[in-house]
Amino acid sequence: MPSAPFIKAGRDLKVFTRDEVAKHRKEGDLYLIIDSYVWLSKFVDMHPGGAHVLLKADVAGQDATKAFFGLHRADVLTKYGRYAIGQIKGEVSQIIYPTPGVLSTVPYAEPGWLTAKDQYKSPYYTDAHRSLALAMRSFVDVELIPEARASELTDTRPSQELVKKMSDLKILHMRLGPGKHLHGLTLPGGMRGEDYDYLAELVVTQELARMGARGFQDGLSAGMWIGLTPILNYGTDKQKRDIITPVLAGDKHIALAISEAFAGSDVAGMQTTATLTPDGKHFLVNGTKKWITNAIWSDWFTTAVKTSDKGMSMLLIPSKLEGVETKIISTSYSKAAGTTYITFDNVLVPAENLIGKKDEGFKIVLSNFNHERLVMCHFTARQCRQVTEECLKWAHQRQVFGKPLIEQPVIRQKFASMISRCEAGQSWLESITYQMSKMNYAEQSEHLAGPIALLKAYLTRCAHEIADEAVQIFGGRGVTKGGMGSLIELFHRTYKFDAILGGSEEILMDLGVKQAAKKMPRAVL
Repeated sequence: MPSAPFIKAGRDLKVFTRDEVAKHRKEGDLYLIIDSYVWLSKFVDMHPGGAHVLLKADVAGQDATKAFFGLHRADVLTKYGRYAIGQIKGEVSQIIYPTPGVLSTVPYAEPGWLTAKDQYKSPYYTDAHRSLALAMRSFVDVELIPEARASELTDTRPSQELVKKMSDLKILHMRLGPGKHLHGLTLPGGMRGEDYDYLAELVVTQELARMGARGFQDGLSAGMWIGLTPILNYGTDKQKRDIITPVLAGDKHIALAISEAFAGSDVAGMQTTATLTPDGKHFLVNGTKKWITNAIWSDWFTTAVKTSDKGMSMLLIPSKLEGVETKIISTSYSKAAGTTYITFDNVLVPAENLIGKKDEGFKIVLSNFNHERLVMCHFTARQCRQVTEECLKWAHQRQVFGKPLIEQPVIRQKFASMISRCEAGQSWLESITYQMSKMNYAEQSEHLAGPIALLKAYLTRCAHEIADEAVQIFGGRGVTKGGMGSLIELFHRTYKFDAILGGSEEILMDLGVKQAAKKMPRAVL
């Protein structure tokens, strides 16, 4: 007989008839059936709802499949699989369980191009992209999700073991986007580093987004892919040798330090200063940085500082220098993100740590924004889809008023809105990502800054609506940590991060329209 994932390979199960199971229906001698499998009465002792739930006439000795899945996620069966003692004669499992590394068959659970091969066509993706996606799917399901979801609850930073695995698989390298740093490497699924494009980056990021642990997600190299890029693009040869290799090896960590209590989206309003000493050998840095992801455990900060009345520069500041202090900030998501407040008190930074040219740091900051915002779009779009999938599963297994929740017209209307937003957002995202792959940096800055800004604002508005509808569909479970609605509760609590980080919705919507207005011809009605 084919077995469910909670039945270990090689394990022998006794065969029962339903009549035989029905004889065991009292405390101390209780069997029940879940998806053709017979479970032992040990559940009575462990059941959080008490023994009376399992001793009900329609559960004890009976098929409790519908009742079970109306209250529990499938992973409960995996956790207690040792108490499955048999299977009903002539019957097989009817439930599709979450299986690591396997694509979902739930409608709209995957981007169209990634559903059953050849079911939908895409002009963007190749077989190499698909192989990359499947390899990433296995890594995320097997290696990442278990640690991510546990650490999200315990405020534990990503383990060094996991970071090293990501380095070995070149996932850290891929997080920086396409570039020469990937040339000569073999990536998951067999893709050559030279073939890694922005669409491949979209594939990788959207698989990582499935971890369902928003704070841990940012804790897992978010500081690196925005903090290391200025070194990669503007650093000296020495800076590149000293920083890039150990960071991509997973041995060292780096964070991008721009935001302050005085300046968030208003980058030009920052007050952290760096004054060149009379001998020209050091910059004397004073000021603070706030909401800096990963900084609490980072070895370096790629830091924006004011170096003149009108000039901004970028400095590489080692975290262990005298006068540098860090402390963790509590936010709506887990401390696994390492969100940090940094204080610089008369910190002497070697002048050779200047990134690029003095007073020209603003262009470095701006050069980071398009890519940073686009990657945030990758995450937001995939998380919206994951939440929609969770809701679709729940609506089909939840019984209300004697029938599945999905049979309520008002619920189907909610799904129509959620699905439409997921599909529209993904389509716009793929279109812009394709253009990124066909443009050089100057062309990206000229033509895509506005569209990316509008896309990010649109997707975070979609997240707002989807989070709201999801909680309504899950009810009390949607505002409860753990259990059936755990991913919904987390998403509803944390989706606003992406509406603020990388530029607020209001700033980005205004930017997008201003960029369009600059190109407006003298057209008249």
